[in-house]
Parts: sequence; structure tokens; C-alpha cells
Amino acid sequence: MLCNSLGKTRYHPRMAKVLLIDDDRKHSELMQAYFKRYGINLICAYDSVQGLKKLNREQPDLLLLDIMLPGKDGFEICREVRKFSNIPIIMLTARGDVIDRVSGLELGADDYVGKPFEPRELVARVQAALRRSELAGSTIGALNFEGLSIDTELRSVSVDGQAVDLTSMEYELLLILARKQGRKLSRDDILSELRGIDAAILTRAVDIMISRLRHKIGDTAKPPRFIQTIWGRGYSFVGIPRADA
Repeated sequence: MLCNSLGKTRYHPRMAKVLLIDDDRKHSELMQAYFKRYGINLICAYDSVQGLKKLNREQPDLLLLDIMLPGKDGFEICREVRKFSNIPIIMLTARGDVIDRVSGLELGADDYVGKPFEPRELVARVQAALRRSELAGSTIGALNFEGLSIDTELRSVSVDGQAVDLTSMEYELLLILARKQGRKLSRDDILSELRGIDAAILTRAVDIMISRLRHKIGDTAKPPRFIQTIWGRGYSFVGIPRADA
């Protein structure tokens, strides 16, 4: 539910653009006014067709996606968007089942928020996701390993010379692991740096993100080239630094 207090207005040099796909028009309009107070331009769409059109036309910085929609549901839209875009996606769900939330992460969502929610919490989640997206490429330089290169200035990743498309969350996860090459990182270590994932599925969330990342960088063979599972403890990046790096 929406709270009455809108809080202190915050001003930003650039107004972020967020697309909300939710069939509840009244709630969407209230959220639109609330988000504006925090320097966020919330664009509303009320079904999948309108939402996908606005996604292509408006080129938003982030997508808020309700699961329960007429026609295509949020899961279908998330799957379709991930075929052509790495935009940060936050799922909104009124269903309490953990499996629904896990399904969104498996399809490529970056985070989820359960309904009903406090608007300020949603704004905070959006701000965190936007910050991740901006900061992921803020460090100038590159990390080069045998078969894998991470250009932190261009925010790009290549495996065996081929570009790999990663979401902002996947990219940051890879960067966290690669920067701590050879160190064992627990799931809690990883989550403390990633931020934004609900505590209800902490362990499963990390495992899902690692699995997605491995698939994208072609690291599914045994032994792994890049990410090793430390059973019962977490993960370690085992890529070999390139001699000419």
C-alpha cells in the first residue's frame, strides 16, 4: 500500500527513466507521482503489448515488471526481454511462493519485491539497481585471464575473443569473483557486495545467478575454467591471469 508521507524530495542532475508494466492503473499513477519525488521518471504501461512497445521506444534505464498481467504474464515478458536486452529487471509479485520468486531470477530478473510493499522500499531497490548498473563500468582498466577478458571501462566481457552479453547483476557478480581471483567467497560474501536480493532465498539466489553466469560464459565443463564451486562454502574464481596482461 502507498504511505501518505512522500518523504524528502531528492534532486538529481539526470532524471532516471523507469518503465513499470502493471495493469493496476490507479496504483501505477500513484507510484508515478511518488517516484518523481526521488528524481525518477516512471513510465507506465498496463499490458505486455503496450509495455514492450514502450520499452523499445523509451529505452528506459530499468524495468519494473508485475508478474500477474493479462495476456502474457511477467515471466513471459521477462523471458522475451532477455532475448534482446540486458536492462535491469525488478519483478513485482503478489504471490508469496518462493518458487515464483526463484523462477524470475532463473529467467534473468535482477531482483524482486513482494506486494504489498512500501513505496520507499521499492524506490530504494530501484536506486540500488540503477547504481549497480552505473558503477559496474566505473573503474577504468581491464581484467585479463586466459580465455576471458573484462573491460571495466566499456563494461564488456569476452570469452575466447567472442563478446558475451551479461545483465548488470551478472556482470557485477563476475567482476566481484574475478577481482578476488583465487579467494574462497561464501554466498554471504557475494550477497553483501551485490545487495538487493531478499533474505528469504539468499542461498538459492546466489546459486541461480552463478548458474546463469556459467552458462553465458561457457563454463559448464568439468573442471571449470573460471568459477569453481567450493562445496558447502561458496565459490572461487580460478581463471588464470594472462601473462601479457
